[in-house]
Formats: sequence, C-alpha cells, structure tokens
Amino acid sequence: MSSRLLEIAKKFNVFYLNGFEKNSCRPFIVCGQQVGLIRPDVMKELIKYPEVFFIRDVLKDDKSFETIVELNPAYRDYAERTKQVDTILRDMRTKGLFDAALKGWRDECYEVLNIHNVSLLKMDRSATCLFGIRNFGVEINGYIQCPDRGLCIWLQQRSSTKQTWPNKWDNMVSGGLSVGYGIRETAIKEAAEEASIPSCLAEKIVSAGCVSFFFESERGLFPNTEYVYDLELPTDFIPFNADGEVQGFELLPVAECLERVFSPEFKTTSCPVIVDFLIRHGFITPENESHFTDVVELLHVPLCKLFTYRQSKKMENGEKNGQN
Repeated sequence: MSSRLLEIAKKFNVFYLNGFEKNSCRPFIVCGQQVGLIRPDVMKELIKYPEVFFIRDVLKDDKSFETIVELNPAYRDYAERTKQVDTILRDMRTKGLFDAALKGWRDECYEVLNIHNVSLLKMDRSATCLFGIRNFGVEINGYIQCPDRGLCIWLQQRSSTKQTWPNKWDNMVSGGLSVGYGIRETAIKEAAEEASIPSCLAEKIVSAGCVSFFFESERGLFPNTEYVYDLELPTDFIPFNADGEVQGFELLPVAECLERVFSPEFKTTSCPVIVDFLIRHGFITPENESHFTDVVELLHVPLCKLFTYRQSKKMENGEKNGQN
C-alpha cells in the first residue's frame, strides 16, 4: 500500500510537485492580485489580444523581474471584466483553439476569486484551466455499515458521454461550485441529480473539511479545492442517476474500493477524497502506511499561498517596460 498511496498522491499533485520547478508559467493578474497561472501555450495566444491582456515585466522586491499576464486594469467592475474575457474565450473557441478544454464549454460559470474570496469576474468552467484559476467543488462520500462486509462505499461510473473523464469511476456524488450556488446547496442539488438521493437523506450530510491539490493535464492547470461531506445511507438504499451523467453505481468494501482507486479506471482528481475518507475513518494509518505524513500533506496543498508570484526571472539588461 505504501508506495502506491504516495505515487497516487504525487499523480494528483503533479503540477504542485513538478510544475513550479519548470519556471515556465506566468502569474495571471486581475485588479493587481494574482488569481491564476498561464502556461506558455496559452500566453502565446493571449498576446494576440493586447487590448485585453497586458503581458509585461515587473520589478519585484528582490530586484528580479517577473513576466506577468494582466487583465486590462481599465476594466473597473465585475460585469465588464467578465464580458471582455468571455468575448476572447468565445473567439478562441470559434477558432478551434485549446479544443481539449473548450470543447467542454457548458455555459456554466465559475467565480474567479482573489485570496480574500472576493469574486473579480466569472468564467466558463471549461476555460478556467487555461488560466490556472482555482476551482471549488463538492464531494459526497456515500457509505453504509454492512453487517457482513463492514464499511462499504458507493462509487459511480461516469457516463461515456461526459465531456471530461468519460467512463471513469468516481465518488458517489461530485460537482463544481457554479456561480449563484452555495456549498451545501450544491451538495444537496448534486445528490438529487446524480444519485437520486431524496432531500430527507441529503440533509443528513456531514461536513468533513476539504482537500486541495494542484493537478495538470493536457487540458490545463487545475488548482482544486473540494468541500467534502460524508453521508451514511440506509443499507437498503440504492442510488440511481437522474441527469444522464452517470451510467451506474457500485457498492464496494473498503479494500476493494481502494484497489479501484489505484486502478487507471478511477478519475485521478477524485482520488484525494476517497483517500481522505479512509484516513479519517482509520483504514489508512501511520501503522500501515510508512508515507502517512507525506500523503496527508499532499491532500491539503496550501493553494492560497502559491499564487504569490512564485515564478521569478532575473533580467540582465535592466527593466523592460510596456507590453512584449
């Protein structure tokens, strides 16, 4: 178990552990505050929209220079910032750019928050990974205490038509935190849509903290925070899907559930929630996991501390002003 748990923790934190060292991503600045990171392939396209995105070098406190991507500071309010960015994203989508990400366009938006949790604009959820925007979601661990098999966990298999992670196994209920919805409200809504859990049961969800990690794929950058809930279900309850996004459910005892998580058939960015659940319920312990501390820390990456101009680049020829 030891090496496999640590390896999977490294997998869902691949950017946190390796991406910063490459020193290739640039801070995305809105209203003077960093809200994300821009990969070189994205910056290459943003340069074509100089009236919206300013790409320039700034002097840091340590006298080194930093290349940043800044949303035009002339956009003074939430609505204008949202409109300007949305126009560019739709243009890139029309041109077929970043298809791996933008093909998942849903007309469903996420808030772009600063470190004080103030929303500066909203952005289609499919595009946030292009800017390394921190995403928030909810996850529900549905479980039962089985008389003959002990603690068992419900997993869902995502629909083959899902825009992301089709056919992969996942937590019983999960969903992104969209504009206009609260955290608990989202959990209860997703419980009804994905698993047909009636409100009388969904109201019994118990907040169990959150997990945070920094993943990267061909689609983009994913600094994610997932609000976690536990829900003990009646032994005779069987979830079934109501929104067409799940093709089935399976109830597994702990050992089999963990093996499923280790398999390539499980959604990578949902692994932290299951691992966290098994730690909290005493199935993964310092006694049976030699990398216990490392695994626990990789479930709680301090994302709010990472968006602080981590990438720095010293310039030998003096300060560069204006746009590149």
